[in-house]
Amino acid sequence: MKEKIYLIPGLMTDERLWQRFIPLLENKFEFVHINIPNTQDYDEINTILDRTLEEEKVNILGFSLGSYIATYFTVMYPNRVKRLFNLAGTPTKTNNLEIYRRTDKINSIKKNGFALLGERKASSLLENKEDKELVELVQIMYEDLGEEIFINQLGSTIYRKDLFDDIKALDVPIHYYFSTGDRLLNHDAIKVLKQMQLDNITINSREGISHNIPLEDPINFSKQIEEWMNTKV
Repeated sequence: MKEKIYLIPGLMTDERLWQRFIPLLENKFEFVHINIPNTQDYDEINTILDRTLEEEKVNILGFSLGSYIATYFTVMYPNRVKRLFNLAGTPTKTNNLEIYRRTDKINSIKKNGFALLGERKASSLLENKEDKELVELVQIMYEDLGEEIFINQLGSTIYRKDLFDDIKALDVPIHYYFSTGDRLLNHDAIKVLKQMQLDNITINSREGISHNIPLEDPINFSKQIEEWMNTKV
């Protein structure tokens, strides 16, 4: 029987986020996508995840916002997690400037309506800006998920808290993987994680600016998953 890995996507992404890497590993692992619960309350999200995850102990992988959600779940339910993989995400709170910007963005949408993601904006989020299929996919996911989900997902980030001290109490294998030039990642938080020097934390990176690593670099991402899954528990 193949070991199962639960996948939690990030802001305005869904199961299509995984479509380029799963074929590389589906003969070794079973992958189960979980949508981010449509609420801004992380404790409510945890309750929903606790009901959703079938096994007593699980391997859980979160991307970006999903990374924070997966970490928060692990902190609150440490006995339910076997391994934790954080992709392009950190366990830190949102800084005051970003809280202001995101609050302003939400208020603007409520007042003026939800604008779709243009091709130029979508391509600016990608490392390979010439991958037209990927640019279109990013736009379609954004459009399909829509206004309510965007407001709740972005709004949830306003209420994040630092989880560094909580992580110190965990003994499960924790894997971090990110791009060194990812402008959407809090690189100061990565420095803090490295300074903690915890034996159960592995921090690996790739050169480049990609945030959407599963779609832009599925081969190397797959290798990271295999390394993580080979960690003894």
